[in-house]
Amino acid sequence: MPISQRGSIEGLKIDGFGYPRLTAHTAQMASAVPQLVEIVVNDATRVSGILLRPLQSKACFVVAHGAGAGMLHPFMVTLANDLAALRIATLRYQFPYMEKHGKRPDAPALCQSTVRASVVAAHKLVPSLPLIAGGKSFGGRMTSQAQAVSPLPEVRGLIFLGFPLHPPKQPSDSRAEHLSQVQIPMLFLQGTRDEFAEVAQLNPVVERLGTRATLSLLPSADHSFHVPARSGRTDRQTMDEMLSALATWIDAVVQNR
Repeated sequence: MPISQRGSIEGLKIDGFGYPRLTAHTAQMASAVPQLVEIVVNDATRVSGILLRPLQSKACFVVAHGAGAGMLHPFMVTLANDLAALRIATLRYQFPYMEKHGKRPDAPALCQSTVRASVVAAHKLVPSLPLIAGGKSFGGRMTSQAQAVSPLPEVRGLIFLGFPLHPPKQPSDSRAEHLSQVQIPMLFLQGTRDEFAEVAQLNPVVERLGTRATLSLLPSADHSFHVPARSGRTDRQTMDEMLSALATWIDAVVQNR
C-alpha cells in the first residue's frame, strides 16, 4: 500500500483505492469551465473565488490556499483540474490579504469569516452538491478553526492538505487543540517528510480524535508534496495517490450521510 492510512467514517473502513491514474482530457474535465465569482465576507471585504464544476459532480470541495500563495498557485490549479477529472467540483478562493497582494496573513477571525462566507457562497452556487471544506496548510487550519467555533453550514467533512501542526523543528501539538471541537469527519493528507507535522506528533493527535479522523501518509513527501529523486517516486505519483485517497474518502462521507 503506497499510502499509509488509518481511520473510519461511521463504521466504514477506508482500506483501498480504486481510482485510475488521472488524465487532464477526460470528458468531465473537458466540460468544466472555470467561473470567477465574488464572495462577500462583510460590508467592507470582498474576495475572489473560482468555481470549477464538471458534469455529474458528486461533491464540491471548498478549498483555501496556503499562507504564502493564492488560489492561482500551480498546486491549487492542478488540484482543481485533477479533482474535476474525478467529478469533484471545487470552489477555491482568496483570503483578504492575498486579494490585496499582501504577505502577512489576516487575523484569524477575518480568515475564519472568509472561510464561512466561501462555504455559504458554494452552497448558493451548487445547492445540490454535498460540501467538503478545507485547504492547503494554513487554509486548512483556518477552516478547522472556523468549524470549531461554529459548524460550517452544509459541510459534511474537512480535508487538510498538509496540516501545519507546528513550525519546522519546533514539534508540538498545540495547534491541534481546537480539533477536539470538530464533530464531523476529518481527513489528514500528510507527507512523511513534512517538517510542519512530524509523524510522531501527528499520530497521537489523530488517535485522540478517534473515528472522526483519517490519516493518509504519503511516503517521502514534504509539506509541498514534493518527493526527492532518490526516493524512486515522482511528484505526479504522490499527487495521484493523494487525490485517490481524497476521492475515496469523499465517497465514504457522502454515502454515509
